Amino acid sequence: MKLTPALLPNLIEAIADSFDKNAEEVTALDQAIGDGDHVINLQRGIKALMAQRDEFSRLDWAAAFQKIGMTLMSAIGGASGSLYGTLFIALSKASREEPLDLQVFADVFNKGVDAVKQRGKADAGEKTMLDVYIPVADYLRTAAAKSVALSEVLANIPQVAIAGMESTRDMIATKGRASFLQERSRGHIDAGAKTAQLMICAIVDVLAGQLETVTNNPELL
Repeated sequence: MKLTPALLPNLIEAIADSFDKNAEEVTALDQAIGDGDHVINLQRGIKALMAQRDEFSRLDWAAAFQKIGMTLMSAIGGASGSLYGTLFIALSKASREEPLDLQVFADVFNKGVDAVKQRGKADAGEKTMLDVYIPVADYLRTAAAKSVALSEVLANIPQVAIAGMESTRDMIATKGRASFLQERSRGHIDAGAKTAQLMICAIVDVLAGQLETVTNNPELL
């Protein structure tokens, strides 16, 4: 199954719905060791994307990712806006004109995550969203190299994302406001890791549904 930007409206709506359903939980996580406004900021960015979602579907991947990145950077602001803007602009630079398949996307996504690491001067183990994105990127690279079936990849990615999110609970924060708490930041899940996991799981749900539709209706290929 090759993916086209026609799926973007569904993906954006799924993320928006997931944020709305989990806003209270994420806010509680962020209030424990952060400013408490993380999910509100991301919801502002998603609202801006929702307003343009049909336009994204008419672009190619590179143009869509670029526009998403610039929109998020402007609408969210702060560290989250900068990092998510960086992620999508890097995805844009790495994208090709043809539809994305697993092999292509694995390479594109890894380059996007590398750009976030550089922009945030952070890596795995520092209690950030990268503790979700890095293991997912690593898994995608491995799965693509081994030509793992897409159905299996979609079944495994949520597990990888959830494990990455849960791993932040026992970490000491070294970035952002939470870093000032030092040892007291241990025992709390990072809100940024939680929203990264929610986004990934929402996207996977849509893609799994699309794959099932195509599998049951091969004429759609």
